[in-house]
Amino acid sequence: MTPFIAELIGTCVLIVFGAGVVSNVSLKNTEGEKDPKWILITMAWGFAVFLGVVISGDVSGAHLNPAVSIGLAMAGKFDWALVPSYAAAQTLGAMLGSFLNYQLYHDQFKQTQDELTFRGCFCTAPKIKNTPRNIFSEAYGTFFLVFGILFLVKPALQIDGIETLQYGIGSLDALPVGILVWAIGMSLGGTTGYAINPSRDLGPRIVYTLIRGEKAQSNWSYAWIPVIGPIVGAVLAGLLFSVL
Repeated sequence: MTPFIAELIGTCVLIVFGAGVVSNVSLKNTEGEKDPKWILITMAWGFAVFLGVVISGDVSGAHLNPAVSIGLAMAGKFDWALVPSYAAAQTLGAMLGSFLNYQLYHDQFKQTQDELTFRGCFCTAPKIKNTPRNIFSEAYGTFFLVFGILFLVKPALQIDGIETLQYGIGSLDALPVGILVWAIGMSLGGTTGYAINPSRDLGPRIVYTLIRGEKAQSNWSYAWIPVIGPIVGAVLAGLLFSVL
């Protein structure tokens, strides 16, 4: 990482997020177009990540996302052998959280007639269906998530100054990561609703399907995109970080 490369990447990120938010609130058929609720949604997701990291950061490293676990492993900062168990825990946690949300808003869900609005409280969907672009969007957002996190993570344990492989997001780094997720939502989330997390989308989509039964419009033909896209983005972020 030379000063030239650092300035190039830093300025690129500046424009990606700056131009991204202008596009999200200005262009047709984005999540941010004429919808002030998008600010509240993205802010709340940022704080949600902040709280989740504070709670679990000192114990597990608070990946909260299989893409983050994979990205850290690609960069040599996490043990590949732990990725499956982390992904399983993250998916089960997402399922539990979405079920609890359904219980909290149960009466409101019963009064909601629009099935797509109902489903939207569980999982994501593209504003414009375009499979290659939708994959790119999820990979793109996750790339910047994982790439940013890689500059924030610290070793979970140090023995005599020797860093272990078990890296994660410590509690002190919770706020920067929450702000990063908030920024991604505002600037890069306008096309697909920025799942940027396979567990966050797949787990709640399964819960939605089980709850709605025959009424469910689960859109399984799209469901693989917020799983594969984030993994691709995480791998690329880990590879680039390793090269730099």
